[in-house]
Amino acid sequence: MNFARRILSPLCLAVLVAGLSPRLCGAQSTPAQHAPESTVAPSQTAAAQAYTLPPGKLAQAVTLSHIDLALDIAGSLWSLVFLWLLLSRRWAAGLAAWTERLLRRRWMQGLLFFAAFLILSTLASLPLDAIGHAVSHHYAISVQGWGSWLGDQAKSLGLSLLFVTPVLLLFNWLVRAYPRSYWFRIWLFSLPLILLATFASPFIDPLFNKFEPLIQTHPALVAKLETVVARTGTRIAPERMYLMKASAKSNGLNAYVTGIGATKRFVMWDTATDRLPDDEVLFIFGHESGHYVLHHIPQELAGMAAGLFFVIWGSAALAGRLARRRSARWQLSVRDETNPLASRQGFLVLIFTLSLASLLLEPAGNTFSRHFEHQADVYGQEAIHGLVADPEHTVVSAFNHLGEAWLEDPNPNAFVEFWTFSHPSVQHRADFAAHYDPWANGGHGSFFER
Repeated sequence: MNFARRILSPLCLAVLVAGLSPRLCGAQSTPAQHAPESTVAPSQTAAAQAYTLPPGKLAQAVTLSHIDLALDIAGSLWSLVFLWLLLSRRWAAGLAAWTERLLRRRWMQGLLFFAAFLILSTLASLPLDAIGHAVSHHYAISVQGWGSWLGDQAKSLGLSLLFVTPVLLLFNWLVRAYPRSYWFRIWLFSLPLILLATFASPFIDPLFNKFEPLIQTHPALVAKLETVVARTGTRIAPERMYLMKASAKSNGLNAYVTGIGATKRFVMWDTATDRLPDDEVLFIFGHESGHYVLHHIPQELAGMAAGLFFVIWGSAALAGRLARRRSARWQLSVRDETNPLASRQGFLVLIFTLSLASLLLEPAGNTFSRHFEHQADVYGQEAIHGLVADPEHTVVSAFNHLGEAWLEDPNPNAFVEFWTFSHPSVQHRADFAAHYDPWANGGHGSFFER
C-alpha cells in the first residue's frame, strides 16, 4: 500500500485516490507471486484438504506469507514512526515556518505544507514499497518493470496532490474554525467524499491499467455470464463487463466489482479469462454479483460511516490531550491560536492518532469484510447451481487455481488471518465449498430455492 494512503486512510482520504479497494477473489489484497495453473484435481482436493500445493510451491507460499507479514507490520509501524519523527524532531514545525516565509497567503501556505507532507510520505514509503515489488518479482507474480512501477507511484502521488491536498487543507481549517466540534464536521464532510470516490473509482482505474469491453474479445463468455445475470437479477449489462489487461503487470488471478449507480461495473482480469475454465469464471462472476445483490457496498459504506464517527471522535480527544502536553516541545502553537491542533504541524497529531486507531481497529474491519466475502462465496456457488455440471468441484478448483496463482499458504496462522486478512483464507473457502450442497437432501440454498 502506498505510504501516504496508509497514514491517511483513517480520514478516508485514500478513497479519493483509489475508491473502494477492488474485491480480490483471493484471501488478501496484497499482490502475491505467480505460479502455473493448479495440477490438483477437484476430486483430490476434497479428500483431505480442499486446497493444497505441490511441495515446492508450498515452501514458497510459506516463505512468502512470512515476508508479506513482515512488510505489513513494518509498513504499519513505520507510518507511525514517521509521523512521530516529523513532530518530535520539529521537522513539521520547520516545514510550516518555511511555507510561511515563502508565501504570504495562508491558504497557499497550507496547500504547500500538505503537498510537501504527501511528497515526504511517499518518499519515506519507497524503500518498503520497492522491497515488496522486488519480492513480487522474485516469486514471479509481478511482471511489471521498474520503470512502469515507478510511473504508477508517480501517478498515485500526482492524484494525492491533486485531490488529497485540498481536503487536508479543508479539514485543517475546520479544526481552526470550529475547535469544539471540528471532529463532527470532518466526519460530515468525509461522507460525501467517500461516496464520490466510490462513484469515481472506475474513471481513475484506467490511469493504471488498460480496459476493454469483455464482449469485444470474449463474446461466448459474455453470453454465459448473462445466464448468471438472468438468474441473479444484477442488471449488469454486457457493456458494463470489462476486461482488464492485468497480464502486462501481473500473473495473479483476480476479478472485482467497482463503482456505484451509473458507474457500476464488473471487471475480469485477462489472466483469469485466459487461464480459468468458463465454469470457474461463472462462479467468480456469481461471487461478484453477490456483492451487489446482497447490498454489500452500501452496507460497507454505512459501516464505514458509523465507524468513522467514533474513530474520529476518539482520535480527536486523544490528539487534543497529546498536543496540549507536547505543544511547546513540538512547537505546535503559532500566532494567537490557543488550540495547538489548529496549526498545520498540529494537524499531523490528529493524523497520527487516527493512524494509530486504524491500526488497532484493523481486525474489526477485516472481520466484517470476511463476513461479506463468505456470503458472496455462498451466493456465487448457489448462483451456478444447475448452470455447471458440478458446482462443488467447480468452486474448489477455482480456489485452487486462485491460491496457487497468488501462492497463498494453505495453513495460515489463525491470528494473522484474524488480524490482516480481508477475505477468509483460501483453505477455509475451499473447504466450505467442497461440502456445501444444500440441495443434496431436497433442501434449498440460502439465497436460491433451486
